[in-house]
Amino acid sequence: MADRAVSDAFRALREAVALSPTNVPLRVALGRALLDAGRHADALVELKAAVLQDPAREDALLAVGEAAFALGRDGEGVEAWMRVLAGLEPASLADLARRALKIGRRPDAQAAYDRLLGLDPTMRDLGIERSLRFAVVSGAEPEPEAPEPVVRSRPSITFDDVGGLQALKERLRMDIILPLQKPDLFKAYGKKPGGGVLLYGPPGCGKTHLARAAAGECGVNFQAVEIQSVLDMWLGESEKRLHQLFEKARDEAPTILFFDEIEAIGAARHQLKHGPGRRMVNQLLAEMDGVNAQNESILVLGATNAPWDVDPALRRPGRFDRVVFVPPPDVAAREAILAISLRERPVADLDLALIARRTPRFSGADLRHLAEVASERALTDALRTGAMRPVTNTDLLAALERVRPTTVEWLETARRYVTYANQAGLYDDVSRYLQAMG
Repeated sequence: MADRAVSDAFRALREAVALSPTNVPLRVALGRALLDAGRHADALVELKAAVLQDPAREDALLAVGEAAFALGRDGEGVEAWMRVLAGLEPASLADLARRALKIGRRPDAQAAYDRLLGLDPTMRDLGIERSLRFAVVSGAEPEPEAPEPVVRSRPSITFDDVGGLQALKERLRMDIILPLQKPDLFKAYGKKPGGGVLLYGPPGCGKTHLARAAAGECGVNFQAVEIQSVLDMWLGESEKRLHQLFEKARDEAPTILFFDEIEAIGAARHQLKHGPGRRMVNQLLAEMDGVNAQNESILVLGATNAPWDVDPALRRPGRFDRVVFVPPPDVAAREAILAISLRERPVADLDLALIARRTPRFSGADLRHLAEVASERALTDALRTGAMRPVTNTDLLAALERVRPTTVEWLETARRYVTYANQAGLYDDVSRYLQAMG
């Protein structure tokens, strides 16, 4: 029960951040919660995004250091803590000095140790002092290697592994798969393979799964960008890493380059108060334009829960010129997701078609949660009676009394954009979906 409460709290925070991605205190709160729960990699993503928006925010920098150290990325942790040196406690200063020495950053280690002794002379550490003296003699100051910014793969899943959503899959087939499979035919009609496709929709509706399935359909390289490995707090480093991963994709073309939560590096510039975020957007625009490089056979796929927070310049021709709405799963998809979610559990007397009809607006994540709650009900009975019993339709119907679709708030936000900010027709697909849902 406690784990479910924590999971629900994370979900609520993530949804709040998705609806307000420029709310730095909210993003820091999510990062801090993830950090406290031991989810260090996820925490680092959120905290670095917060620092990118507000480079002087001390609580975010402190938490970035904690997360980076926990992941063994001492270089990033040292960089973060050196920026808040004056606010560190003595124990943290000693830890900072040791870690800086470990990666060969003697000036940082010396600064941290001097600060430590200035606050509390009784915390003199002979081990640190010996290491500092050795560093002076050896003169060695190796720089830590930057983390690899992409995860490369050739996904084995295809559209056959995505239930329902036939119209959406056909659109993605035309926009993504066929241009890479039949480049000569498309060139004959003046269409080049590559370009950009932006997938948007409520959280938990399978945008990443669809992107991987599209790559699996056409059998090309798929590079999922690790946003936390692109973002860097030092001037110019983020832009440099972004350029490097585009260059690598060009070398390995045909390639699908996938950015999840694209607003983390492509936020609307009028919302960014500080220079680093603006420079990242400008770099992304330059890479996608391909003015100084050949981007043919490079398809850039972006996914976002907040298309209204993506810089409008990214949606112009030659960049993300195809914008695709990924709605909550339809009835067929909901039935398939429920079947997959329950296939490893003891089940009996299921009518998943009935449950699918009763779960409009449920995301894939919501349906998996529904299966979890129904399974817990059966498990509770088994613990009480000592006899295992299967999960039944009765359990699923009872779970429906407790589980509600998490897409409702997103859809209401989207409705406001459809009503007041759809002059260019960007949200026509959402409008049609909302009209169909009533």
